[in-house]
Amino acid sequence: MTVQSIDALMSAMSFTEKVGQLNQRLLGWKALTRDGAGRLVVTDELKREIDRWGGLGVLYGLFRADPWSGQHWGNGIRPEERPEAIRLVQEAVLTRSAHGIGVLLSEEAPHGHQALGGTILPTNLAMGATFDPEAVRQAQEAVAAELAASGVHIALVSGLDMARDPRWGRCEECFGEDPLMASRMCEAIVTGMQGEDRSRVGRGGVAVVLKHLAAQGEAVGGRNGQSAIIGTHDLHEIHLPPVVAGVKAGALGFMAAYNDIDSVPCCASPWLLQEYLRDELGFDGIVMADGLAVDRLVDMAGSIPASGRAALLAGVDVSLWDQGFASLERYADDEAVVAAVDRSLRRVLELKAMFGLLPEVCNAGADRVPSGSSERIAVGRGSVALPKAEAIAGAIARTRTESRTLAGECLTLLDGAEQWNGIGACLRDDQSDPIIVTGPFADDMACFLGDYTAPLERTQITSVYRQLRERFGERVLLSADGTGLEGADWLNAAAVVAVLGGTSERSYDSAFADNGAAAAVAEHGATCGEGVDLCDVTLPWGQDTLLDRVRELTEAPVVSVVVSGRAHVLTHVLEVSDATLWAGYAGPYGPQAVVEALVGDAGMPGRLPVTLPAYAGAVPVRYNDRQSAEHVYRDAEEPVLLPFGFGEGSLQGVSCEDLKVTASGESLHLHLKLHTDGVTDPGTLNVFVRRVGGTRIPRLAQLVASVYVRDKSRGQWDVDAEVPVAALMDEADRAMRIHLWVGTAIPSDECEVVLERGNADTVYVRQTV
Repeated sequence: MTVQSIDALMSAMSFTEKVGQLNQRLLGWKALTRDGAGRLVVTDELKREIDRWGGLGVLYGLFRADPWSGQHWGNGIRPEERPEAIRLVQEAVLTRSAHGIGVLLSEEAPHGHQALGGTILPTNLAMGATFDPEAVRQAQEAVAAELAASGVHIALVSGLDMARDPRWGRCEECFGEDPLMASRMCEAIVTGMQGEDRSRVGRGGVAVVLKHLAAQGEAVGGRNGQSAIIGTHDLHEIHLPPVVAGVKAGALGFMAAYNDIDSVPCCASPWLLQEYLRDELGFDGIVMADGLAVDRLVDMAGSIPASGRAALLAGVDVSLWDQGFASLERYADDEAVVAAVDRSLRRVLELKAMFGLLPEVCNAGADRVPSGSSERIAVGRGSVALPKAEAIAGAIARTRTESRTLAGECLTLLDGAEQWNGIGACLRDDQSDPIIVTGPFADDMACFLGDYTAPLERTQITSVYRQLRERFGERVLLSADGTGLEGADWLNAAAVVAVLGGTSERSYDSAFADNGAAAAVAEHGATCGEGVDLCDVTLPWGQDTLLDRVRELTEAPVVSVVVSGRAHVLTHVLEVSDATLWAGYAGPYGPQAVVEALVGDAGMPGRLPVTLPAYAGAVPVRYNDRQSAEHVYRDAEEPVLLPFGFGEGSLQGVSCEDLKVTASGESLHLHLKLHTDGVTDPGTLNVFVRRVGGTRIPRLAQLVASVYVRDKSRGQWDVDAEVPVAALMDEADRAMRIHLWVGTAIPSDECEVVLERGNADTVYVRQTV
């Protein structure tokens, strides 16, 4: 590809054709339908959209299947049909347009591909509990291979949002409340899906559009899409580090969020989208608006066309479903709009060239054939890379293996480490008494999946109850609501497993907003996900009362398994249960992973990615706030139940015997000696600091290093980590006292060092304790 060839292509296009390349208006599942014989055929709606613009820029969600789209196993596109679907859509675009430009296909992949047969990973909050970016990178690489093998070009992936308020329904899409871990996970997403230096884009990988830019998790009251009330420093320190990491890793796209920051909407913010993202960070990809976000500017801009103009001039390149960008045609005489359309068009065409979607003279190389494509066939002035069904099946199998691994890594033991082995022994004893499984999610699969998921195949559906039943047969009994069993069953029970928490499941008779978010929730419907913000984060549906009833019925040990997409109040659960396991939304292999942990076949290496509140009225509480919430509320003296980073099963039995800190250029080098008396389960070693000094009120704690430790045998071993000085001192600071410790966000066994900035800004370290 040369600049001249792109210039020539642009000069041959009309203004309407240019605007068409920036539009992503059509819902992809409306592009194809079935004829009387059940074969896929192009719809008139797709033809009209192509004819309107003389081509098509981006098509969203061709393979999407869920209650909002109405696509399911009875009518949607199955994995083996994806090659035919790709052929039909790309041929329609190329034969009905003049310039040989194919369409970019974008798909939802917040935690796996949202398509029939697409692999579902644990949600981000659950993956955040792994504290294992390498495992996430491997899983996202597999998801990208699955997408690429299916003919998809763009993955829309959550990763930028921070879980700052558990009332927000989209906490499940966040990696947690910590910016360092979110940044490392964003880097893992990009390098996994695109390869190092974008090396796999168009070669078995896809382009990543990271969402949502920016500070959506700071919305007042946890209300989705509303104003983020935040200062400049906190914006840069909490919400923008994942953006920086994404740009450095080479992300090819960012999605501008619904919310405003200090009254300026993100998708109409020249500072955010141009001055910061492009001028300061050097981003060179596309900016996509969130669904209908452009049209939501109408109260500010005054009209739908003016909304499109405002978003375009602010730096949005590609729209999503809205009418605002579709109205840009009327600004053909507006010099600013014409220049901005050309600017954005060039970015879109450069991205298309990476996938071989332009006429051959413009493409980024003849080798741009997606992994799994059997051939590239010529159509008009362009060409189409056709996927192979067997390559899709192979890619799906690989991704499922990664999903299963992550399901086990995210399990986090909140309480009961001393009783755990004994409970497992009771479960494994074939001669023992009944195992009772209770709770609203005892025999439920959907609760483990999260939002943005397609329906599973019937053979994939299981539950904690069914997994236990497969292992232990008829001694496993089901009593979801604590009724239906004989009193003797409860009295003689060996153990009770209570599956509690919440769900983001949508049903096919649910009501939806125009952007796909839940518009109304039934009494026992979704308790989390987009459009399900809550003012009360205690467990829904009287689950605390259910546990009390269970306790009255039996003296057997009670193990509570909490399945959730937000930080629920679990105070009563921990008080009543003998052991409590947090599973997040662990994905389709979650029930299997839970049972493996229950019976002692696997460890529980996870750590909490968020702070758990002790009281619903005390939220939000975050480990990295500047002032403690303790002893502030007279009716909630201790508002934190468990701190960020807590996990009794992570590196159980490991002790840190020594921590040495030295200066190394612009970084601090941390050297730790660890010791264990036995074989150690895997887990994460987290290093926190608290600053004393400077010109700002310091945070209570700050995660500065995190190292995932694989299985280790008895003895000692060393762990090293690097911490940038910039994370500990502002440029104007000449000296800073730092307290370091290893473990959770609660300080313990602190080591104190003093950082002093000498001549030429060289930093010296003096370890005092």
